[in-house]
Amino acid sequence: MRILSITAQKPDSTGSGVYMTELIKNWQKQGHEQAAVAGVYIEDKVQFPEGVCFYPVYFHSDVLPFSIAGMSDEMPYESTRYRDFDETMLGQFSMAFQNVVDKAVREFAPDVIICHHLYLLCALVREWYPDRLVFAVSHGSDLRQISKNDMKREFIKSKIRALDGIFALQETHKEDIVRIFGVNEDKIKIAGVGYNQEIFYAGRQERKEDQYTIAYAGKISKKKGVESLLRAVEKLPYPPERVTLKLAGGAGNEIEYEKIRSIAENQTYRTEFLGVLSQERLAELFRKSHVFVLPSFFEGLALVNLEAMACGCQVVSSNTPGMKAWYDSHVPGHEISFVELPRMKNTDDPYPEDLPEFEEEIARAITEKLENRTARKVDLEKCSWRAVAEYIVEEIQKKREKACL
Repeated sequence: MRILSITAQKPDSTGSGVYMTELIKNWQKQGHEQAAVAGVYIEDKVQFPEGVCFYPVYFHSDVLPFSIAGMSDEMPYESTRYRDFDETMLGQFSMAFQNVVDKAVREFAPDVIICHHLYLLCALVREWYPDRLVFAVSHGSDLRQISKNDMKREFIKSKIRALDGIFALQETHKEDIVRIFGVNEDKIKIAGVGYNQEIFYAGRQERKEDQYTIAYAGKISKKKGVESLLRAVEKLPYPPERVTLKLAGGAGNEIEYEKIRSIAENQTYRTEFLGVLSQERLAELFRKSHVFVLPSFFEGLALVNLEAMACGCQVVSSNTPGMKAWYDSHVPGHEISFVELPRMKNTDDPYPEDLPEFEEEIARAITEKLENRTARKVDLEKCSWRAVAEYIVEEIQKKREKACL
């Protein structure tokens, strides 16, 4: 099968970029011919497998003189919020992507187009190619974006309903897609997430038993719960010299980032800001850490929890909608300690008065993990990228066969 993958964002080592890149890698191993379209900067180094045709759309260029449009308001690289688009920017975005996608479709002649995120670019692609098979992968942040931003909302909804199929991360997202877009639920399949088994594995244990290392990976931002994590770690019942918190990730918002650094400087325990790590270095961090904590107020399905578990790290995670249910169903015996979220004003904005209890529960869960010290080996075979990639292709093939009848 000839597959064209499309995203408006970077196909990098974070979030939905990992999802797209890993699907492409595994489809290549399965023998499918592929091409990809993505929004990048001229200096970016995009690493797809040999033989994948890459069609870049350059931001900070003559045709797109602004930063990459981020699906979240805070991205780990320089970005523009969709809510800040004016009509001129909207026109530039549409024209730039249409020219590149048209070139890819003419030259590559795909059997199927797969868009990442149920948002503006996906809607435009559906409009441009009404007679082609167009599928999409929802990553959760698109649901938040369409709910908070009214830009072209009705146009986007109408085109998303016209897609040939949608892959959601988990059941709650499927329900949200039906509710928000009015999509027939028969069009939506649960694909879940996967992890790279060649990079994330337990290997030789490198943890020092007299020192506790707590890890976090993601955007260094308030909505990812990093401020709450700092306050939670401060509540741990250990001498200062025994605990180190290591934060891997870039700034979402520079002001928030500096505030978080300021909080960390006044903490009892040492906090290290590691910056954005490669997948290989992130795996090394997990193998050296006792506990991984994801205190985020909004998540899709948290691939990083799988990656940490695969490295033998114990996991504490906020229980964002649908997450515990998915892990209970797909990763039996996972032993993740899920902490209930505080009440939310919006999808990712907690009530301040609820944060102390949330942070106490995170501290309690971390302490229990540190005292336990052992992580039972969990079977993650069904959560490999290979399995996710095979499932998506199988569902697309079913649709193609029906179309040929």
